[in-house]
Amino acid sequence: MRAGLFSALVAASALAGCVDPMGMPAGGGYGGGGYEQAADPIRPAALPSQASFTTVIARVEPVATRYCRDLGRAARCDFRIIIDDRPGQPVNAYQTLDQSGRPVLAFTKALIDDARNSDELAFVIGHEAAHQILGHIPQQQQNAMTGALLAGVVAAAAGVSAVDVQTAQQVGATVAARRYSKDFELQADALGAEIAWKSGFDPVRGTGFFDRLPDPGDKFLGTHPANGDRKAVVRQVVARLESGG
Repeated sequence: MRAGLFSALVAASALAGCVDPMGMPAGGGYGGGGYEQAADPIRPAALPSQASFTTVIARVEPVATRYCRDLGRAARCDFRIIIDDRPGQPVNAYQTLDQSGRPVLAFTKALIDDARNSDELAFVIGHEAAHQILGHIPQQQQNAMTGALLAGVVAAAAGVSAVDVQTAQQVGATVAARRYSKDFELQADALGAEIAWKSGFDPVRGTGFFDRLPDPGDKFLGTHPANGDRKAVVRQVVARLESGG
């Protein structure tokens, strides 16, 4: 049973990614006001698109940190922002925790190069930071643990083999973790939009990323909401902020 629960928690952590989750790359990254000197595959900014990325970070990171500390849900608010420039990585952004528990926000070089303007970069950074600020990783892990336990108990009561019990745990963890993943994405869109707006960017313009991504629609056990729903949430947030709310 322990092996099944461990696999379940790993799956839940991977679901925290915002496009196609991947493992956290090794090496240094952006944090505390500048790029750390890093070994491959993460390297300091060099190309114009990456230089723009650092400029956006300099404005967004302090706002995200303030929101994180004010809300008080996350154990740590010392964001480490890195560029994942491993060859062949798709347009993607994700957040995770390193071995010390420090929150890591990772953005592939493909995503940075694909951005059409600073507003898109600001919105994506705010979105990933919002996942950490709102405590989504531990929530998903808890959901996965609960789903795995319940599924394992049901399977064991049915008298199936140990292998089938473990399979049931993994399936239960995945279903439980994904049950709320769309809500988490919309929550991160809303807070990410507010962070971007407070940083001086236009998050509505920033949602242009969605126009270039495949629309997940309403897939069964899908991890992401429809692109139109996400853009609507951002418009609502901006309308509230512009009205002084």
